Amino acid sequence: MMGPMTVAVLAGGLTHEREISLHSGRRVADSLRNSGIQVKVLDVDAQLLQRLDAIEPDVVWPLVHGSIGEDGSLQDLLVLAGYPFVGSEAFGCRLASDKSVAASVLARAGLRVPDSLALPQSLFREVGVGNILNLVEHRFDFPLVVKPTKAGSSMGLSIVSDRAALPGAMVDCFAYGDVALIQQHIAGREFGVGIADLGEGPRALPPVEVRASGPYDYDARYNPGRVEYLIADEEDKVTHVVSEMAEAVHRTLGLRHLSRTDVMVDAEGQAWFLDVNITPGMSETSIFPQGAAALARRQGRTLDDVYLDILTTAAHSADAAQE
Repeated sequence: MMGPMTVAVLAGGLTHEREISLHSGRRVADSLRNSGIQVKVLDVDAQLLQRLDAIEPDVVWPLVHGSIGEDGSLQDLLVLAGYPFVGSEAFGCRLASDKSVAASVLARAGLRVPDSLALPQSLFREVGVGNILNLVEHRFDFPLVVKPTKAGSSMGLSIVSDRAALPGAMVDCFAYGDVALIQQHIAGREFGVGIADLGEGPRALPPVEVRASGPYDYDARYNPGRVEYLIADEEDKVTHVVSEMAEAVHRTLGLRHLSRTDVMVDAEGQAWFLDVNITPGMSETSIFPQGAAALARRQGRTLDDVYLDILTTAAHSADAAQE
């Protein structure tokens, strides 16, 4: 490419995570500008395609969280419009964005995944809430985790300690999606592991241990003070275990450029897959930038350098595809 690179950062969209997306978009845009990149932040609305055509970006960086930002549809649109982009292609997005699908694929590949089942809201209406919840009570031991299959930032997630709390948890869950994932609860140490895939296969960033006062829910994620984030010690055996799982998740689901996997390590030191995000949050409390910044410090570099590496990888991939 000749001259300075122009990048369109896509943020916002009509999703439950709109404000988080806008925050992520602004922070990444500022970082890229620090590296001399020309950046425009665009909302995903009726004017998106016209605005993209007006600026003709070399690369698009989608940072729309949830629904259309992560289910492959926005990625398909960018392919249709002919714009190269940062992040996973539509196929990987579709596998990763549905928690029940991702868990099934990963379990089949041999990764340790909590026992779970996915139930649509329509089934509850047809069969009866009480009948189904009675079966759930007999199938699983409490506590349980109830969460939407297609929502991020722990929206609609509940940890259910007994049968009486199940109906309320289901109502909260269905406020954010039409299908509920009911899952065995795994207790232990929780880690978020970012992945940077820069053309030589997925490589884990330093894992970030999450220590929350109470559930690691939406409020805990985005309101400083409720969570302590600790960069895992390089010599800690757990660091290797969770990094290996995150790399395997990225590879198995066919993801690209970057991702973040949430992992729980139980009392026996076994790693359990919790969730994967193909458009990780980039706010100051988000896990991916914390891990990326930790890696940069170890290398005598900056977070801006890591983001530039990701962007450059996407641009080079696009150039190679055109040759």
